Amino acid sequence: MEKIANPILTVIGALFVLVFVGFGLISLHERERRAAIVAGFVAVLGGAIFFGATLLPYGFQSVLLLITASILAIGLLLSLLPIGNVQIGKDTPKSRVDERDIMFARWRLEPGSPEYESYYHMRPEHIRGDELTRSKPGLLSKESRYADAILFASPKGSFFLTEALHNAVDGPVAVEKENLPTHQMTTYIKDLTMYFGALDVGITELRPYHVYSHIGRGAGTYGATIPMEHQLAIAFTVEMDHGMIAANPYAPGVMESARQYVESARVAVSLAAAIRHLGYPARAHIDGNYRVIAPLVARDAGLGEIGRMGLLMTKRHGPRVRLGVVTTNLQLNPDSRILDPSVIDFCNICNKCARNCPSRSIPFGTRQEIDGALRWKIDPDTCFRYWNVIGTDCGVCMTVCPYSHPNAFSHNLIRWGVRKSGFLRRIALWLDDLFYGKQPTPRAAPKWTQIRSSQKTPE
Repeated sequence: MEKIANPILTVIGALFVLVFVGFGLISLHERERRAAIVAGFVAVLGGAIFFGATLLPYGFQSVLLLITASILAIGLLLSLLPIGNVQIGKDTPKSRVDERDIMFARWRLEPGSPEYESYYHMRPEHIRGDELTRSKPGLLSKESRYADAILFASPKGSFFLTEALHNAVDGPVAVEKENLPTHQMTTYIKDLTMYFGALDVGITELRPYHVYSHIGRGAGTYGATIPMEHQLAIAFTVEMDHGMIAANPYAPGVMESARQYVESARVAVSLAAAIRHLGYPARAHIDGNYRVIAPLVARDAGLGEIGRMGLLMTKRHGPRVRLGVVTTNLQLNPDSRILDPSVIDFCNICNKCARNCPSRSIPFGTRQEIDGALRWKIDPDTCFRYWNVIGTDCGVCMTVCPYSHPNAFSHNLIRWGVRKSGFLRRIALWLDDLFYGKQPTPRAAPKWTQIRSSQKTPE
């Protein structure tokens, strides 16, 4: 044993250095300066301990090897124990949501209009808070806290295009139906969705709680009842760039957010039109002209679980995605929802989004039952009001979320462990706090967006 102690310590030291130097280089590439510094320090410390031990007497070497083996054995044992086991529980709402009640619909109401008068006659409890929100500078306003007239032109352009697509979400259906066996048509539609630019795609039966009860914005008559016209929903995701989102809550974040609303709209409108040309009804659901609650549809289509911040937590990109939905009567094979209790457990112990939320709109604690469904309920009014103060859609919760790291081997290895073990979830959270901080600061945006020396900085 004495003869092989040195080679074992050398191999362990080399692995230690290689792993953390490699992670440090990845962090530099991701512009995660703190993570790179911490990784470098850990690499030096670990290398010094194990390489230095090769110069010590065998007694010291054997103790170090015993400690190392014990830590690994205990870690393996703990990773196999049922730590942090939680149940998904009942998380499907009993009733449909009235779109007129959501903050985006209320924000669009014009004071003095018939819609304004009828809504606040129906919901007088909202008028005080909504008027307070309207008194703020506004989203993408030049008077907002983080205003940047040059960079704000980009999301304004993106929102213009998304709104221009509102009238393209539906249309005439070809008289002649094209037929394929259901399994072949399902595969083709999924492949087509990916070809149009989707990241992931799933299919679910359309359920009542997926669909808003009344129109609150977009095409159609305000306040009209929304019928259940279609049987199926195709849900998909598009990725938001990690480097742009890293700069939240500043202008580059809303630039990327708006750009991906365009991309999800483009995919949805194209897919719905293609299905109608096959001879089947189909409607795209895009920003500002939804008839469905996209996160619930996407969850039931197997694309992820809904986390503490109220966003869909996807397998490879966490909440760093935009969602699109197409509803249709084309006969397709639905996917099964993939229950992932590990997300619920991780959100239970993490709280990073709630801790870093500037408007304190995200709750701490465990899920509560609301309308018969277990969920975390954010305060949409204080969240949106903060947007209207700073001029961007904030997104700090998305940026600090440990699930939002890039789709890369090092992060995916951690994600794999998080899904498999409650103990590893707790280790992963500790490591995330160590390398990235419990309250991470906004990272530098891509250089091409750093074009104004007078750009406002964090307070």
